Parts: sequence; structure tokens; C-alpha cells
Amino acid sequence: MSPGLSAADLAKIDQHLTATDELLDTVYPGDSGARQPVHTVYVPADKFTPDLASRWGAQALAAVEAAGGMESLAAHVGIEAALIGPVAERVSHKLATQPIEDLRLDFEDGYGDRGDAEDTDAATAASQVSDAVASGVAPPFIGIRFKCFEKPMRARGLRTLDLFIGGLLDAGALPDGLVLTLPKVTTTAQVEAMVIAASALERAHGLDAGRIRFEVQVETPQLVLGADGRSPLAQLPVIAPGRISGLHYGTYDYSASLGIAAGYQSMEHPAADLAKEIMQLAVAGTGIRLSDGSTNILPVGERATEAWTLHARLVRRSLERGFYQGWDLHPHQLATRYLATYAFYREGYPAAASRLRAYLAQEEGAVMDEPATARALAWFVLRGVQCGAIDAAEVAADIGIRVDELTALAHPRLASNTLVDDTLARS
Repeated sequence: MSPGLSAADLAKIDQHLTATDELLDTVYPGDSGARQPVHTVYVPADKFTPDLASRWGAQALAAVEAAGGMESLAAHVGIEAALIGPVAERVSHKLATQPIEDLRLDFEDGYGDRGDAEDTDAATAASQVSDAVASGVAPPFIGIRFKCFEKPMRARGLRTLDLFIGGLLDAGALPDGLVLTLPKVTTTAQVEAMVIAASALERAHGLDAGRIRFEVQVETPQLVLGADGRSPLAQLPVIAPGRISGLHYGTYDYSASLGIAAGYQSMEHPAADLAKEIMQLAVAGTGIRLSDGSTNILPVGERATEAWTLHARLVRRSLERGFYQGWDLHPHQLATRYLATYAFYREGYPAAASRLRAYLAQEEGAVMDEPATARALAWFVLRGVQCGAIDAAEVAADIGIRVDELTALAHPRLASNTLVDDTLARS
């Protein structure tokens, strides 16, 4: 049978889809597969010292010990009995070795308006961050949140950003894990302005184009639903392709902007869930990561256990909804951040490992997984490995692949087809 589509027809179809192909390549490249921190810790910029992470870890461990120990706390916050021992041991180790995964020195709400004194603090912050990175005590991800681009604060925010970047470069180089946070965004124009600033700083310092990336905080209703009835969030990957590393939900600013009474402002308010669902839809497939917000109910004083239980539940809730990162505001929250996170991955790991092994061996079973599901299972396990909940040795024993092969399975566009094919052939 002779084909009905001619070479001219095929060329016409290709030409018609050229813009779509370019859009998919530039705006929807998929996730990078790189590690995403499980949380972001915010501290006033002038309170940072290179030993801050270790001090927070020690405070968290001391608070847990005073409350009866890690296993006791795990039981109190509802960790499954069979998981308490292994999870508690891993969390204790985490708090002793890498208690903070992502740290933000805050020049915005947590810092306030200090006039020209902010120049000195910005320079000091750059110097101390450089020292922490050079000495190996900095968290894997670290940076600043500068003031927003609303007119009264724009010049101050840009100056602090400029001084901080310049100070880092004067000390040597930009850290690999540098993260910059643009708060209180209301319009796409403010994001475009940040791209202009980043490009200008790259040219001024001889950096590669695209080196300076940034997070966008979602804490105003105007960014979720614009004046034209559309969501500006969906336009962000288009107007700043490759520049935006994450969207962070701001619990209290967003809730207050909607007129929600203070006593009802929460990460689990229906208005918060709607905003976060739109965030998910807007950046799906773009590689832009998502972070939930924070709870200001802190585990201190007589009601510490109650606050720990709330925090652990909220962390678990976010993970179940596809938000793998959140904010922590106090050292004591670190314990329940890791307890809830590690329990989430340890609990789901046996089934995920079993299904992945069957998928790779092409075995028939009670569940017939599609390639897309296999990618999701691999990504789940990979996240668990990256945060310390699962060991590479377990992956090798239970699934029969190395972590680099697991990464290729989770993100096939990032690896050669040969690596995936070899994995399938060997299993």
C-alpha cells in the first residue's frame, strides 16, 4: 500500500509545529533531576554566622532529648511503629551532620527597614556566606531574600542584591548552591525586571548568561489571578525560560491579602490549597520546583509536643500533595521536618522498589505500570535517596540498579537511551 502522506505533507506538518517544538524544548524541558532541598530555613540576615546550621542542629537535638528522645517524639507525632527506630536513627544523624539543607538570609520581612545600614549587612552576609562555603559548613543551598520590586523598596532591594553578588565574587565565586528569592511578586513585569537585573549582573561580572537564577514567592492574589482573568503564574516560564528555579508559597502574606482572619491563616486553608494547585498546574513540566509555606505555631514551651505534631502533619500533608519542600522558622521544627519526610519515603519505599524491579524485569504482576508511572516511582525513590531517607545500597539490593541508573529512569530526557536500555537489558 502506497503512503497517503507525501514528503510535502510531512514538511508542512513539521513547519506548522515548529513553534510547538520550540515551546516544549525551552519552556517545558522537564525536571533537571538535581537535588531539591526538603525545606528552606529563614533567618534575619544580620543573625547569620557560618556555624548557624550546626547550632540549629544542636538546638534541635537538645530539644528532642529534653522531650524524651527521638523515638518518643516519633511516636508522639504519629510515625508508624515499625518505622520509628530506623527513622529516628536517620533523623538524629541528619541533625548532627546536615541539619539545614537550604538557608535564606532574609533582608525582607525578617529584617525590616534599616536604611543605609543594610549596605554593611549585605557586604557582611556575602563575606560570611563565602567563608561558610569555603570551610565546608554551609548548607548545600544558601542565599538571600532581598526586598521586593514594589516602588518604595525597589532600589533598596536591587542594591542589596548587587552588593551581595559582588561580595561573593570578590571573595572568589558564586556558590554552586546559590539561591536568590524575589518576594511579593504581583505582576509578570516584576519577574521580567529581575531577569534584566540578573542579565546586567552577569555582564558586569563576566558570568555565563543564565548563571543567576531566582525563586519567585507566591504571596499575592494578583500573581495567582491577574486583572485580565488569567493566571500570571502560567506566563512565568515563558517570559523567563530557565531563570526561575522555584515557586514558594507564602502562607501568611497570601492569606492576609485575601482578608482571612489571623486565627484561620494556615497552610491547609482552602484558599491556600487553591493557590498551590494553580501553582502546580502553571509550572508542570517546566522544571520549576514548588515549595509550600510555613506554620508559625512553634514547638516551644508547654505546648511543644502539640506544635510538633501539627508541624509533622503539615509536612506530611504537603508531601502527599506533591510539595516536596517547605519553610522552617525555628530550630525545633527541624526534628519533625525530617521525621515526617523520612517516614514518608520509608513508608512508600518497599512498594515502589518492588514495582520498579518488576517493571525493569518486565514481569507481570498485580499492577501493570506504564512508563510514566515508572518514572514517577523512580523519582519518588530518588528524592528519598537525595534527602537521606533511603540508601544507595538499598536501591542496588532491592531494585537492582545504581543511583545514576535510577536517575536515568526518573528523567529519561537527561540520559542517553543506551543507559536506560542497558538497565532494562541487565535487569
